[in-house]
Amino acid sequence: MPRLDAYKLKWIAIIGMVTSHSIYVFYDIFPMWLMIFFAILGGLTYPIMGYFVVEGYRHTSNIKKYMLRLLIFGIITLPFYPVVLGHGRLNIMFNILLALLTLILYDKIKTKIIFWLIFPLILLISMTTEWWFIGIVMILLFHIIRNETARRIIPPIFGGVCWLVLALFSISGIHMSQTVEGMEGMAYEIAKSWGNSSVYTIYASAFMIIGCVAAAFLIKGYNEERGKPMKWLFYIMYPLHFIVIGGIALALGVTTLALVFGI
Repeated sequence: MPRLDAYKLKWIAIIGMVTSHSIYVFYDIFPMWLMIFFAILGGLTYPIMGYFVVEGYRHTSNIKKYMLRLLIFGIITLPFYPVVLGHGRLNIMFNILLALLTLILYDKIKTKIIFWLIFPLILLISMTTEWWFIGIVMILLFHIIRNETARRIIPPIFGGVCWLVLALFSISGIHMSQTVEGMEGMAYEIAKSWGNSSVYTIYASAFMIIGCVAAAFLIKGYNEERGKPMKWLFYIMYPLHFIVIGGIALALGVTTLALVFGI
């Protein structure tokens, strides 16, 4: 496998982000095989992002400016994010912000038992953001695992397994609600929290584990070279891709418009 620099890895993450988010809008247009393929690509995104979040945290000269940049672009994205994904959770910038706060607390709190007592509260708060608790735990693992090979491989695989479990749990909730009267429960509530999606989107998302495992090996092959600079590209691409996906949906007509806005 060729060794990749940061520039190439980040572009892979951007491609995965765009394709995976598109299936939440166009699930009535895309064939199932394409939705699965896009979901696999989507599985590449957060592990790569999370790894570089930790690298940025370790090497930035101004963590406050880093966090402020995330906050600004998270706020910019707020109007467009629910239009495409159709749920009320905060976007990924807020998940990363919470993850960075977690890293700061982990490093600053010397008595680690205090940190681990606070950690469940952080995970609870993370459930209001995209990638839920999974993103927080992955980024923390990228930070605290000492063996370099293990820290590049274990967190993405952890994330993939979590997505698989959540997808299967959600699918079971949907089927139970359809076959057993009154049988909604937690699984069905999780299924509904996926937002603008159908059971087919959730089926496809179960395959994100493949992308997460692939991300582990891509990160393992990272050559620790920066490559071309792209300081602002990801930040700009994040709100921009939601605008583009929403614009394409609107251009396709009333059927997709109804899907996008839930009307």
